[in-house]
Amino acid sequence: MTDPFRTAATPPITAVLAFDDERRMGHALADALGVPCRPIARHRFPDGELKLTLPTGLSGSVVLLRSLHQPNEKLVELLIAAPTARAQGAERLLLTSPYLAYMRQDLEFTPGEAVSQRHIARLLGQHFDAIVTVDPHLHRIASLDEVLPPPCRGVSLSAARLLGDFIAAQHAHDSLPPLLIGPDEESAQWVAEAARPHGLQHAWCVKQRRGDRDVQVTLPADLALAARAVVLIDDMASTGRTLIEAARLCYAAGADTVDVAVTHALFVGDALDALHAAGVRRVWSSDCVPHASNAVGVAGLLAGALRGV
Repeated sequence: MTDPFRTAATPPITAVLAFDDERRMGHALADALGVPCRPIARHRFPDGELKLTLPTGLSGSVVLLRSLHQPNEKLVELLIAAPTARAQGAERLLLTSPYLAYMRQDLEFTPGEAVSQRHIARLLGQHFDAIVTVDPHLHRIASLDEVLPPPCRGVSLSAARLLGDFIAAQHAHDSLPPLLIGPDEESAQWVAEAARPHGLQHAWCVKQRRGDRDVQVTLPADLALAARAVVLIDDMASTGRTLIEAARLCYAAGADTVDVAVTHALFVGDALDALHAAGVRRVWSSDCVPHASNAVGVAGLLAGALRGV
């Protein structure tokens, strides 16, 4: 099927630009695309300002890799790097941000609240021809294109199927297949997508949030958990409180083991230790956010989408 956004005049991808702290992902993505990975050097002045040095002699379509966990300084880096890349010859700039920050705040809940999703999307869209991301935390919009300024195109991918494949392989020799559970209603789409290719039983909990670290979770009614291997699956883990409450409920209902699989392993503070303290056996994540739990690579997923942009 022909991509309507791609024309004969679209310049080919010629390079992946990566910062030093994302060198591993940069090389994996560049290898998947069959192009070189070229570094962006950073220098911090005593007053905290940054100096970036980009490769010279760029051409064609250039991929700029930057995952936006701990995003504030990285956003400044992008605002400096994007026009510099164009000045060095890049005809098109494709931002590849495996984790795209500031997508959760999508509505003004109280007067004066900034709708961060809208503002950050507009800011990035002014500097890039396309933005490719994985499992962005979108609630009330169907796609990034609704908040990106034209002609910037948004491409939202999902790591759910990759996580589902990994989970199925881990339990390939079990007498019973694992039961996948989403810790809240918002996770329904991810758990269903992960379960579908392998025909795994799946369900999701109901959550009531009282604060950033105060949540109440309820398991689905009539869900038989006795002696089952349960995997909690979600798009992200931040404080981990929702997953912790879900794990405790699963064990109380008779689950034999509880593992966790997430796309974005943010794990703020003691979140990972608290998960293990709650009885979670193993924690797996994609490498969208660098973390010790990374078990599933997304370079191939990203490369496939970038070829079609």
